[in-house]
Amino acid sequence: MSHRETITVTVQRGSAATGQHMQEFQVPAYESQTVLDVVSWIQQNTDPTLTYRFACRVGMCGSCAMMVNGVPRWTCRTHVKKVLKDQRIDIAPLRNLPVLKDLAVDMDPFFDKWVAAEGRHHPSIGRDAPIPAINPEAAARQVASAGIECINCSICYAACDTVANDPDYLGPAALQRAWTVYNDAKDADRGAILDAVSGKGGCHSCHSMGSCTAYCPNGLDPLSAIAGLKRATTRRFFGGGA
Repeated sequence: MSHRETITVTVQRGSAATGQHMQEFQVPAYESQTVLDVVSWIQQNTDPTLTYRFACRVGMCGSCAMMVNGVPRWTCRTHVKKVLKDQRIDIAPLRNLPVLKDLAVDMDPFFDKWVAAEGRHHPSIGRDAPIPAINPEAAARQVASAGIECINCSICYAACDTVANDPDYLGPAALQRAWTVYNDAKDADRGAILDAVSGKGGCHSCHSMGSCTAYCPNGLDPLSAIAGLKRATTRRFFGGGA
């Protein structure tokens, strides 16, 4: 039997409640291997207690997001060869979120901020009313459409140093969603959105470092969305309306 090349994989284990430590595994190297493949191999062949989260495996759900060598990534779309350093990979749970166990984080704070940013549709007509036509070429619709591919994977949230240092900051995904709804012609309460994002922890807490945009796997631009909210809230403050 020929000897297969191996990868040294260091995985963060435990939680803040139970104590955390790093554990090292030797994993066989395969062609076209993803980081999620590596984690799954460890759980299936070495330690069945390893806890992590995944679903679609094709970059559509975002649930497999983890820190890989200190960078937030979708592990199902990250090929080992692209991140391997001296035949080693370090894998940890997403930054800026409570760790439930091992590589699985509690997403509740992330979604709580999404709600706090008022990133929900405020209906302008009743359920039985005809659906009005929307011009896809309208400038505001173009802005709104630019953010609708967010799948709430929390990569931007984990990448954000402002989130790391300010527990009240709503974060890039929540603010991008607020900007999307703000620019939707069918939304009836743009003022409520500006109220939500202009207070403590809102859009003006952003330091414009751009990690959110740099690391978004879907190529979205939360930084520009946050800048839009800053302009809109400032314009309203000086009497320019919502």
